[in-house]
This record gives sequence, C-alpha cells and structure tokens, in this order.
Amino acid sequence: MQTIITTDQNSTLSTQDRGLNYGDGFFTTAKVVDGKVQYWPYHKARLTECAQRLGFPNINFTELEERIGNCIQSYKLNVLKIVVTRGEGGRGYSLPTECNLTILLNVAAYPQNYLSLHQDGVSLAISPIKLAAQPLLAGLKTLNRLEQVLIKKAMQNESCDDVIVLDYNNNVIEASAANIFAIKGGRVFTPKLEECGIKGVYLQSLCDKLAIEFKVVSVEDLIQADAVFVCNSLMAAIPVKSIGSCIFDVSKSQLLLKELLAKEAKC
Repeated sequence: MQTIITTDQNSTLSTQDRGLNYGDGFFTTAKVVDGKVQYWPYHKARLTECAQRLGFPNINFTELEERIGNCIQSYKLNVLKIVVTRGEGGRGYSLPTECNLTILLNVAAYPQNYLSLHQDGVSLAISPIKLAAQPLLAGLKTLNRLEQVLIKKAMQNESCDDVIVLDYNNNVIEASAANIFAIKGGRVFTPKLEECGIKGVYLQSLCDKLAIEFKVVSVEDLIQADAVFVCNSLMAAIPVKSIGSCIFDVSKSQLLLKELLAKEAKC
C-alpha cells in the first residue's frame, strides 16, 4: 500500500480520486496553537475509528505526524484539516483491489468570532433541515457533508449564530458544526448519536473529565436546562445565550461548567 500525503504547497488530486467522486473518505479539523495540534490523541483516535469502520487500511501515523509537524511548525493560532480518501481505483462504486490512501493537509486561518462568542454566548434557532438515520455512519466525520451544506444554506434566512439540528423523530442531534450538551441539576447530558450525527473530539475529551449521559433529547429538554453549550475542537465549549425566545444567563452557564470541571478534577 502506498500513501500520498499532499499539502498546500504541493497540492494535487486525481480526477479519479474516490473521495472526490463518491465522498469515500473522512476528515478531522483541529486547532493549532504554537505549532502543536490540540487534542491530537483524540483526533488520532477519530481517524483510526473512521478507517476501521469504513474498511480503510491502517494509517501510518509515524509518517503522518512527521508531515503534520513540518506543515504547522510556524503557525501560532490556526486550523488544520486532515482529509483521508481511499485514493484512486475501482470500477464505479466497487472498491479497488489495492487501496492507496490519499491524505490532504490544509492549514487555514482561525475563526476570530469564536473569541467573542465565548464571552457573549451563541443564539440558536431550529433548523428546518433534518438529519436522516444511518447507523453505519453515525458518529463518523465522513466526506458526505451535503446535509450540513443544506443546513448552512438554510441558516442564511435565520437571524441567529447557529442552529439546533433535529432528526426525523424531532430529537435534538447537534448544531450545524458542533455538538450540544446541557446541564440540569448538576447533571450533564447530550444527545444520543446512534443513528446520525458526529461525536466530536471536544465532546469526547469532555467525557473523560465529566460523567455525561447520552440520551434522547428534545428541544424542550434544552429549554428547561440550567445551561446549554455548543462545542467542537476549534471553539471548545461556548455557552448558549438563547434558543428562540428562551434566554440563558451566559455568566451563570460558564460558572456552572467551571464548577463541575473543578469538582471532578478533585475526585
């Protein structure tokens, strides 16, 4: 097996690449601080799980980590995107006899609005676009993101910072590009992701710090919570200031999460 790793400096992609033609691949997006990838063990675990569940060959992380290190060493606060495709080959949808991975590394600017949102909180509306159920892909960050493209398109008609995305049973799944979790009576809960949605890197890291219950969540459950947050690996946890006409105290939300983390750290 051969692995082709391309960066911004030497970017090439075959017109026969399966990631381009069929969305046959997966990716992760990471925050880079002072030349280091934050939460790298969790990103690495995500890439490994995606490869295993989609039937990809094992990723050579020794080579990949070396290339990533060379690619980001001069960056102070940026975003690294790692895209893995099954490469070229195969007739139609059929898999190639031999899989040669293509890995794309891209470094972009860090979204500056995340810094202000931490202080001000985010306003949420309900997206009219719902997520379809597919347990085989649930939790994975595959290259099939058309649902998210439609969600972002529909957001253009809303006056909000982000949206709550539901499934076809009207259960809360996630935000447009982030997980959602809430605090109620000192307990933390987040939507089940067994049929759709993505289990993000930051949420996974939070599960190692807090006891988080994965459950069926309704919009009403969020409205009745003491605090609600959206989170991903780039922005960490940002408090929700409103869901429609329901208003949350951002300072109180921040304090509740801080106290819970401090309490668990002592245990």
